[in-house]
Amino acid sequence: MQLRPLVLLALFSFLVACSSEAPKPAAPQPTPAQEKKVPGIEDLGPLPAYQREISGVLNGVPANAEVELALLVIDERNRPQQLLASSVLNANGKPLAFRLRFNPEAFPVGARVELRGRASQSGQLILHLPAVRITQAITQTTGPLQLVKAP
Repeated sequence: MQLRPLVLLALFSFLVACSSEAPKPAAPQPTPAQEKKVPGIEDLGPLPAYQREISGVLNGVPANAEVELALLVIDERNRPQQLLASSVLNANGKPLAFRLRFNPEAFPVGARVELRGRASQSGQLILHLPAVRITQAITQTTGPLQLVKAP
């Protein structure tokens, strides 16, 4: 058996393999979460039938601040008695959108319910949200809310 045809065949195969173009890397496809990412709002999915939601926008929150929101039942002495819902958001210096979901069955009839909030930076309280009264256990929008300096 002659070695020359085998060497030529191997060399020809090698040249053909090297001459093809390298596959181009696929362009990264943005995930749905990256496409419509709103600062502050985490993707909670659709609102279940057994829940209600309070949403709005917080203004005046500096970048890198941590904002805590709570929906609370308040007694006649202005003390929190029950937590209905809470959320923690990280601010980026822009208006901060929020969504706070709660169970309407836990909403007490005739009691005072308030949305309260506070912002802290490096562990220090810097801002607070004046209490916003919530009168009905329905899905509602508070609109823009302004945080003020903490006392």
